[in-house]
Amino acid sequence: MPSLHDFATWEPLLRLLRTAHTETLAAPGGNVAGSIGLGSWSVPVRQRRPRAGRALLVSDMQEEFDAIERVQNALVEAEAAHVAFTVEIPPSGKTSLHLFEPSPAADPGLGNVHPGALLLVEGALPEPWRRLPEAVPGARPAPSVDPALLERTLRERMPAAAGATAAEIAAAEARLGVALPEEVRVLYRVCRARWADRGDDHEAAQRVFEAVGFELGPLDDISIADRSCRPFRWEHAAMEAAVTEPDAAVQDLVGSPGWIVIGDTGGGDRVAVDLTPGPRGHVGQIIVLDHEKSVGAELFAESLTALVQDPERGRYSGRRRGGLPHVAWVNHASGRSIEAVAHPELEALRLGVRDGEPFSLSPVAGLPRLRTLSCHPGTLANPVEIAGLDGLEFLELAPEDWRVLLDAGAVPRSLSAAAVQAYGAHDPCAIVALANEILGLWDRPPIPESFVHGDLGPLAQRPWRRSRGPRGPIVRP
Repeated sequence: MPSLHDFATWEPLLRLLRTAHTETLAAPGGNVAGSIGLGSWSVPVRQRRPRAGRALLVSDMQEEFDAIERVQNALVEAEAAHVAFTVEIPPSGKTSLHLFEPSPAADPGLGNVHPGALLLVEGALPEPWRRLPEAVPGARPAPSVDPALLERTLRERMPAAAGATAAEIAAAEARLGVALPEEVRVLYRVCRARWADRGDDHEAAQRVFEAVGFELGPLDDISIADRSCRPFRWEHAAMEAAVTEPDAAVQDLVGSPGWIVIGDTGGGDRVAVDLTPGPRGHVGQIIVLDHEKSVGAELFAESLTALVQDPERGRYSGRRRGGLPHVAWVNHASGRSIEAVAHPELEALRLGVRDGEPFSLSPVAGLPRLRTLSCHPGTLANPVEIAGLDGLEFLELAPEDWRVLLDAGAVPRSLSAAAVQAYGAHDPCAIVALANEILGLWDRPPIPESFVHGDLGPLAQRPWRRSRGPRGPIVRP
């Protein structure tokens, strides 16, 4: 199998790129860039137009699929998750392919050749992912908890269900390292929810859903929704905030060792029993983890008994999180000034596209909790002011602002991660060089670079055809 550094691996893709970008590549210094991962790719190959009256078929893109697959196979062989590249193919066909390979200190970019977040401190997590549940003295089960009533109701609704044995429940508790609440033991004593138990009864799952109020997961699959169950990208997670209000029923967390997932809503949101409730919650309450959110959970019911007994139970309701004063955006649509959002509780600030003069950071200097700063190109009057923000753990800047900081020796040493915000036609080689310079300040592994050379042969001459215009023969390319 050709390796990642064999020209033969890339040749089919390079020929497609030359066909799609002939003029760009023929210009002095012209290049084309892209990235390929094991599950996706972003490569500017021109798609064929289907015949009139017909939809686009897989066969219309088969050349691209086959070319990408060759590179993906080489990634598997190299035990690499992704590769980014730029390529120069002059008319002579003498090809120079520049590869940017994975680094343990850099995330891949999203849909482009530029790197994602730079991991300056190995194993560092954004603040919301470090947060653990707080003890709530006096937290108790809800008054509605009634294991006997719960069991009677469930057995009436699911008389033929196969229940778990005491040994099976004990094995699940040993695997989790958590003692299950009595309501959960009752639930699984009535129905252990194994697919094998249902046989050819295709309506069994629906009966369980109607009896319980959600899609009950098998006892063998129940798990703990700790922070590892919500993967993150630094540039997104750094703009989150986890703040539990005094009247909250559920603690505002990424995950908790006390969130035991027992099922699903049927729409991808996980249903869990909460053993670490908020200040106004109950031990054993039922919560829902929204699959579209990275932080927090919603209260579903104060107990399993209440959920099963209430025939008119409503859906859990969402709520807006992450807003002022903890997270702020200043742009043409949100806050219009830094002064307006400079609050002692401010944790994350993003300066976006807007009209007007660049900002001074003096209004947020000295804020005790500010840990994230992300700035769109051209929004900073003096990037060196960042040196005074000594609590930053994540910083995202345009290349020109990073250049100012680096030249001034003013990059904050408190950073755990960073990102280069490279929009538009930035040279990927220059961005990778800048990223490696930042990584070097923390002695972190650089993004590896390598070259693959080969020859695609000279461009074939475009065929000429003769056609007749209104004033006689005209030769056109």
